[in-house]
This record gives sequence, C-alpha cells and structure tokens, in this order.
Amino acid sequence: MGFGWVRGRRRRRTDRESRKKGSAGGPPAEIVIPGHFVCPISLELMKDPVTLSSGITYDRDSIQRWLEEGNFTCPVTNQALRSFDQIPNHVIRRMIQDWCMENNQSRIPTPRVPIDPYEVMGVLDGIKDASRRGDHVMCLELVRRIGDWGSECERNRQCIIVNGAAASLAAAISEFAASSPDKGSIDGELTETMMSMLSWMFPLDSEAREHLSSPSVFRCMVRFLKDGDFSVKRNAILTLKEACNDSSLSFLSAAEVEGLHEILVELIKHPIHPTITKSSLSIMFRLISSSDDHTKRFIRLGSVATVLEALMDPDKSLSEKALGVLHGLTGCEEGIAEAYSNALTVPLLVKKILRVQELGNGYAISILLMLSRHGDSKRVATEVLQVGAFQKVLVLLQVGCGEETREKATELLKLMNPYRDELECIESVDFKNLKRSF
Repeated sequence: MGFGWVRGRRRRRTDRESRKKGSAGGPPAEIVIPGHFVCPISLELMKDPVTLSSGITYDRDSIQRWLEEGNFTCPVTNQALRSFDQIPNHVIRRMIQDWCMENNQSRIPTPRVPIDPYEVMGVLDGIKDASRRGDHVMCLELVRRIGDWGSECERNRQCIIVNGAAASLAAAISEFAASSPDKGSIDGELTETMMSMLSWMFPLDSEAREHLSSPSVFRCMVRFLKDGDFSVKRNAILTLKEACNDSSLSFLSAAEVEGLHEILVELIKHPIHPTITKSSLSIMFRLISSSDDHTKRFIRLGSVATVLEALMDPDKSLSEKALGVLHGLTGCEEGIAEAYSNALTVPLLVKKILRVQELGNGYAISILLMLSRHGDSKRVATEVLQVGAFQKVLVLLQVGCGEETREKATELLKLMNPYRDELECIESVDFKNLKRSF
C-alpha cells in the first residue's frame, strides 16, 4: 500500500507512452475534446473563447457571425442579450492550451483583441488632419498603424473598410499630390504604403474614386508606373483602374496627364504581368469611351498594332478586353484605317469568334463589319471567308447571341455569301464543346 504512488506514476507514464505509440504507427487513439472546450455553434474546439452577458462561452468568430446576421439572443439559452460585449474567457483559453499540449495537439495561438471602430475612426481623422497640414511623417505613422491592424485578421480589415478607410486614404493621396505639382508627387514611401492598403479595399466606393479622379493623382500614378518596381507598378495601375471606374472621365483631357497614354501602350506592348496588362487595357477602354481626344492620342502612338499583338494571347479575359479596346479605336476614321491596313486584323478577329464570351464575339463581328464598310468590301469578304469565318458566324447565330450582334452577324453572312463557293475554309477546332444558350 505504501508504494501506491509509484504504481500511479507508472500508470500515467504508460498512458503517455501508449498515446505516443498510437501516433507513431499503431492504431491512433481517438481523442475526445472535452465538452466545455467546444463552441456550441460551430461544435469545434474554440480558438478564441468569449463569454456573452448570458454567461455562455462561444468561439469569437462563430458568435460574431451570429450577431452580424441580426440575432439578438443567446443561441443556447435563447434569452435576449443585455449587451453585445464579448468578454475574453482567459480561464477557458488557458485550459484549452494545456489540454492541447497534453494531447500533442497543435497549440492555439493567443488571439488578438479586435480593434474598436472608434479607435479606427480616430486614426482616420488623424490621417485627414496630417494630410491637410502636409505632415508626411505623422501621416505615415498613422497609415502604418492602420496597415498593422489590417494584417492581423480579416475581421480587422472589414472594420477598417466599413469605417471609411478607403475614402480617407484616397483623400490623403489627392491632398499630397495636389500640393506638390512640381515634385510630381508625395513622399514615395507614404504613397506606396497607401496604395498597397487601398489594393485590399477594392472595389472602392464613389467617395474614394472621386478623390482619386484628378489630373494630379493621375500624374502621380504615371510616375510610379515609369519608375517603380513590380509591386509599386501593380498597385499604381490598380489604383488608376479604380479611379477610371468613375461614371465620367470628362474631367481628364488628353493634355492634362503627360505620359499616361504612352505608359499604357508600353505596358501592353511589353507585358510585365497579366494583372498589369489587363488593367492597362481596362483603363484604355474607359479613356477611349470618354473622349475622341484620347482615342486619337492612342492611335497616333500605334496602339492599334499593339492591341492586335495582345490579341494573340490565349488568355480569354485579356482577349475580351483587347477586343473592347480595338472596337473603340476603330470607331473613328484613323483607327479603322490602321486596322484595315494591318494584315493581322482579320485573321485574329475571326480566330477569336467563339473563343470568347458573348460581348467579345459582338466586338469581333462589329469590327469586321466596319472593315467591310470602310474599304473594298469584296476584299474583306474574301479574306474573312479564307480564314473560316462563314461557318463560325453561322454557328454563333445558332448557339445564340444578343440582338445587335445577331443583326450584324446576319449582315456579315450576306456579305460573304456571293464568294462562298470558291473561297470557303472551315476551322473545325472552334466548334468543339459548343453549347446552346437556350
């Protein structure tokens, strides 16, 4: 009897060894999680236990989702909550940590307390004040604080976004850019930090886009596109793309932003990354759609040939954007003349039919029809036939398309029909896996 404690120690040691053997290669011993460690909502081990006013403990993520869905009661007791405060249950958390260590489970990291919305708004107000005063140092310090919060967890990011961080950062960029027209922009590190943060707040709200929609901001972004590294260029082009999503770009004349058109054409002609190329095409499309001045400026820079080269890329999304830009460029006499004289135009347009979405098909058909109206219709019709367009257009009508595209496709078929017997060529590879839209 006096050696009972020895037998107890041996028994505990044997239990630990048996668990190790089970994990090493023998039959794994089933580990049962204690009931008070399990969240009543997710039924999983709690990582960040918090207690409500009802006295019940939940995992923070689970109860937060419950409350955000508009529920005002305790899920277990069903009683109305006196407050929505979530008090961290440190006792349970330490017990869970100890249990994880004893059972060779992954240790749960100590959770960080979510940021308070009032604290976020206070820092954002500080950023606004610092930008108005031109205080780069203070603004950078506050911006970094927002970035640190956002890097901790997704919950913090949502809190930051909901409380208007995008508009505050966009306003700061606009303030500094407008106050330094000669130097070209604001402090490089500050700008890069703010652009990087804006990239995880897309899509921006209308207030943020309005702040970014100014010639001074566009000039600032152009300098980053010229001189920045890959990360800076990516954030700058994405910021420009968001600014161009504004309903009107009439505020931006072709002469106000020196170098914008050139850098966009350069980024498409010499691709760095698909995201940058697609964003450049999107910005070009918005500029061309807003003003003939922008269109003519791009045409003078040889963008018709550049966009045709981009159409060779097999990426469907990139091709659709390129077709949209080409359709805009061929909307004026100079653009259609450039496209008409380029030997790649007809083969590439026909090749893309049925390989892109409905909108892209519509752009391709429309451009082909404009080419036939611009020059020698017989020459265009025979060239289109020789690269296999008749069957592709016919199949496009059969599988379904929009009313406007249908009318143009029918007209294009009538144009090709007289020369069909002698010159028709069929490229059957594009007819595989086609499905009707009805």
